[in-house]
Amino acid sequence: MKNDRMTAGIVRPIFLMWLTFLFTVVSQAAAASELKDVTLRLKWVHQAQFAGFYAAKEKGFYEDAGLNVEIRPGGVDFPAVQMVASGSEDFGITGADQILLAREKGVPITAVGAVYRKTPFALFAMADSGIETLADLEGKLVGVKLGGNEELTYRAMVQAAGLKKTAIREMPVKYDLSPLLNGQVQAWPGYVINEVISVQEKGHEVNVISPEDYGINFYADTLFTRNDLMESDPELVKAFVRASFRGWAYALENPEEVARFGLKYSDKLNFDHELAMMNASIPLLAPEQPPLGNMTRMAWQNLQEQLLSLGFLDEKQELEKAYTNEFLEQAK
Repeated sequence: MKNDRMTAGIVRPIFLMWLTFLFTVVSQAAAASELKDVTLRLKWVHQAQFAGFYAAKEKGFYEDAGLNVEIRPGGVDFPAVQMVASGSEDFGITGADQILLAREKGVPITAVGAVYRKTPFALFAMADSGIETLADLEGKLVGVKLGGNEELTYRAMVQAAGLKKTAIREMPVKYDLSPLLNGQVQAWPGYVINEVISVQEKGHEVNVISPEDYGINFYADTLFTRNDLMESDPELVKAFVRASFRGWAYALENPEEVARFGLKYSDKLNFDHELAMMNASIPLLAPEQPPLGNMTRMAWQNLQEQLLSLGFLDEKQELEKAYTNEFLEQAK
């Protein structure tokens, strides 16, 4: 009898612990089932370029908005526009130019917020090359990334500088910096928040040729979604957009913390580089122009005119349908 009571005394707490554990699991599962599943396809691989979205997830902003968000890396094998347009993803990040080009082809997508409202793109050269302006590139060999926002911005800069197309020699490049580092090309197309930092980390000083010096500024990372999702569930779109830019607002105030978030998404990242990327990103988000993510017709109009002038776009698009600020928090 004594042994039975001892056994019961041991079993009862274990049973209660098991019940508590089971209740917790069931409660968490029930809570999770109440969240709406949402997917976001990034423009490129995981890195601090997308820190605001990581912050929105890690700090619970998406969950507060009733969303269970999966953030997926992008790249050439995972083109955000095609994947969102096909319905396999809900939201994506791409250059604003790609929104207009896609719409010309009949792809029903709309920009709902611009992350980098000041372009992070630049041409840069080794400091000892003496190259400081586009005019200095006449007769030189320049790397060009074809087919995207980088090429458009580069060609718009050359046009704005009044240079002939034949004034600069070009070589198609991708993402390996070796042609610049070994002197094969004299200037490189990249982001001041990434490639410029990478070269500096290798001990080299660089001269940066900024698009803004030539009156060029195109929205780079732009958040977009399908038109049918905006029509069928505008509350979901609003919840996602506002939680995302809440994440970016948090990133502005906590760059070191959010730089570490990216390390959870990729084991190939280095914290010092991620922090440098985050700090370089802050002024490009244009926090002095609230609310974050807000877009202007003038910026879209300038982009469209450049696309038409350079032959990237054949016909004008209805800009009122290409972008909207309606899902953003309004400035107070």
